[in-house]
Order: sequence, then C-alpha cells, then structure tokens
Amino acid sequence: MKKILAINPGSTSTKIAVFEDSKAVMSHTIRHSVEELSPFPKAIDQMDYRRQLVLDTLAKENIPFEFDAIIGRGGLLRPIPGGVYEVNEQMVYDLLHARRDHACNLGGLLAYNLAREISGCQAFMADPGVVDEMIDIARVTGSPIMPRITTWHALNQRAIGRRYARDLSVSTGKKTRYEELNLIICHLGGGISVGAHSGGKCIDVNNALDGEGPFSPERAGTLPSGALIDLCYSGRYTQHELKKRISGKAGLAAHLGTVSVPEIEQRIKDGDENARLVLDAMAYQISKAVGALTPALFGKVDAILITGGIAYSEYVTSRIIARVRHIAPVAIYPGEDELEALALNALGALSGELPVNEYTSLETASWAAFADA
Repeated sequence: MKKILAINPGSTSTKIAVFEDSKAVMSHTIRHSVEELSPFPKAIDQMDYRRQLVLDTLAKENIPFEFDAIIGRGGLLRPIPGGVYEVNEQMVYDLLHARRDHACNLGGLLAYNLAREISGCQAFMADPGVVDEMIDIARVTGSPIMPRITTWHALNQRAIGRRYARDLSVSTGKKTRYEELNLIICHLGGGISVGAHSGGKCIDVNNALDGEGPFSPERAGTLPSGALIDLCYSGRYTQHELKKRISGKAGLAAHLGTVSVPEIEQRIKDGDENARLVLDAMAYQISKAVGALTPALFGKVDAILITGGIAYSEYVTSRIIARVRHIAPVAIYPGEDELEALALNALGALSGELPVNEYTSLETASWAAFADA
C-alpha cells in the first residue's frame, strides 16, 4: 500500500488530502483570510506559512508524517508535455522565478520541501496548466509576433478523459484507454478551457487565463482586437486595470456583478432578461468553441465531456448539449477533484503504470513566446 499526500494551493486556500493507494483517508481545506495573507507581498512568500499549516493539519488529524510520495498542484513553468514530473532543482528554480506570481507555484515547492524530510519519499507534480502539446498548425496566428500559447485546466481535463475511458470500458465490456479516444473536453469554472484530445494529448486548446476562447465567470475570453487596442490608448485605464478587465473583473462578473451561476439562474427565474441573455451567450460561446475544434479531430469525435463547477448547472449544460449533440455523445462530470487526480498520478508513477518525466531547462520556441506574454 502506498501512502500519498496531495497538496493543492489556491489563492485563498490550501487543500490537502491523504490517500492510501487510491482511497482518500483524509481531506481538508485550509482557508486563508485576506488579513492572514496580508504580510506576504507575493504568493511565493507564503511558502513557510503554508508549509507549517500543512504540518499542523496533519498533526491535528493524527496523520503520521510518513509518505511514499508528496504531489503538488502544477505551477506556471515553461510549456511542457503532459504527465507526471519529479520535482527537481531546475523545477524549483523555475517555480521561484515563474513569469507570474500565483499560488499554484507553491504546489511543487511544498511537495519538494516536505518530501526532503522523509527518507525515500518522492516529490511529484502532474499536468500543470502550462502543458503544451498543441500541433504546430494550431500555434500560428495572423501575426508572427503573437503565436498562440496555452494556459488551461490540464490536470482536470486529462483526469476526466481517463475517467471517461474507464467508464466506457465498464459500460461496453471492452477495455478502452484515454490514449485511444478523440475527445473534446470542456472545463467550466472561473475560467473556461475547451480542448481537443487525441492520442493521449491535447492537440489544441484555448488560453483560458488571459484572453482566448469563451468568456467565463471571471474572464473576458476573445475580444475584438481593434476595440481592445483603442481602449489601451484611451487613457481611461492603467495597464493593471485593463489586465483586470481581461481576467478578474470580466465575464459574468463584469456583466452581472457576480460569478455565481446559481445566483444568476435565480435572477433569470425572477424575470431578469439581461441575466438570461448573458448566461445564454456564455453557453453559446462554449458551444461554438466545441464546434470549432471538430476539424482538429477531422470530425471524428468519440465524445464531448463537460466538467468543472458550472457543469452542475442544468441550465448551462442543457443549452450546450442542444447545440453540440449532433457532433458526438455528451457526458457530464460535474465538479473537479484535483486532489484525487494528483494522487492517482502519483500512484501511477509509484507503481510504474505512468512514466516519470524529467523536467529540464531546455527552451523552445513556444517557451520564448510564453515568457514574453
């Protein structure tokens, strides 16, 4: 039996879970208030603070500090292929000097730091948001100085792809692997990413972080280029304020003043037609993104999978299904269990079922574009 600690640091929380093989024996969300985080100028400065909270929580739950592996949520590294990576010194350096300061960068650092205190314990990271497996033709835009780059929900999308393959194996009685399927997977959360998966790789996907694809509860998605340039030079906003208009104070938040889909649904029930228009528009844009990816798979789509927190909304999913079900069967996997996905990746690495990749400092053309973004 393998004992695994999974760590998922977010902006206002650190989620941890302990697994014995694939069974979760403890799961806990450590909340961080604005006041508690205020002494730290950057997210990366919270390393020791969060590390101690993890140790305190394990002690409070009477969990011995003995693990075969510790795996952390992926950070904003250079673009890399998907899979499991051992956290090494080069990765630690790149996380400490990441292009953006974000709490997700703490995942690999916490895993590395804590694993070093346990004899024989390995530190892993899996499927960070910077996974880049796009085919070359998908990178080209109309401007050679602005190639497409990706930042997306790689961990959850790939985990859902594997889960669907397992479910399909059970329902058909024929063993099916994720790597054998052509899938379009939609992660619907605070950001929205829609990816085309083939041969176990995501060959095309939108940049869900700062400006491509459908708008979401917090992000603007693709915007009219000319209008955006005019706004940049209008003098009405600073660069920081405009960034927030793309990611943060954008999407549903900008239109309706809330990121809560259940709240918006209630407003629709109460007769708010503008709320209906905006939520319908988001579902419409998601549907368009699904349709736009079918050529990437030459029209041969085995299934369309919808996941993430918004997948709980029958209002949104029904409107997407109505527009895309002619393409392929649609399966819904509401929510996201990134801790379980992390633990299963670590278990696969420990058992030899999944290869363990080495992270290197090799720079590529996509890395150069990513670093300049």
